[in-house]
Amino acid sequence: MDSKIAAALNLKYEPVAVLRADEKPEKALQFKPGKWGCVMFMFANAARGKTAAFDAETYGCWGGGVGLGFGNAYLDFPGGVDCFAHFLSSGNDQWETGRQAAAGVEQAAGKEFAEDFLSGERYVKDPELVKQWIDKLPITEPESRHVLFKPLAHVDPARETPATVVFVADADQISALVILANYARQGMENVIIPWAAGCQTIGLLPFQEGKSENPRAVVGLTDISARKYVRKLLGPEYLSFAMPWPLFQEMEDNVEGSFLQRPTWLRLQASAK
Repeated sequence: MDSKIAAALNLKYEPVAVLRADEKPEKALQFKPGKWGCVMFMFANAARGKTAAFDAETYGCWGGGVGLGFGNAYLDFPGGVDCFAHFLSSGNDQWETGRQAAAGVEQAAGKEFAEDFLSGERYVKDPELVKQWIDKLPITEPESRHVLFKPLAHVDPARETPATVVFVADADQISALVILANYARQGMENVIIPWAAGCQTIGLLPFQEGKSENPRAVVGLTDISARKYVRKLLGPEYLSFAMPWPLFQEMEDNVEGSFLQRPTWLRLQASAK
């Protein structure tokens, strides 16, 4: 399907539909079972026209399992939730359980991950704050066998309904999307920028928003670890903008007659060329 919003924004990359499905398309990209990989690498490939599939054995990393709605994959992190809380904050080299859990980590997920496991990514000040953050995540059990990333142009809305539609957008385009998301709504907070993993801002969090009577859009790719993995495929200037399907439809209906057809936006676009 085509998107009026994408056309009005002159997006460089394909909008990506995130779908729940019990069957996966032939030739879909997929991580090998049990092998580490970044979900956002697959997202970047979908934005470049490919289809990717995930299931309970091929979600790439523990945050990706959570982000795609495959339950609390942090329970399967080396050393469990306690070691994950130290990994995201101050590191596992400071306590015996963490040091023991580090054995074999490099072989499973690589040298860089092993170093972060011991020294900590330092994205959160201390492990207790990480645990509080996990408690606030709307972790869900799988609603389908697979989660798919598919270019929106390849989606037939008569046969399948995306859970979320995600745009890859630069600063001007993000600005326009924020305006459009608020265009026909009361209030001023119809877009959120939560702190979460890149995959969680295109999966889990917009999935949760989609259950609301007035779902909000979620800006993402503020996860600098994810940005490192997508930079070569997408470039350094982009963020993600995820819309639960009902909000995407609402925004599509509001393109005509909006600021997207007025001189300010058109001149801003022209000046960027």
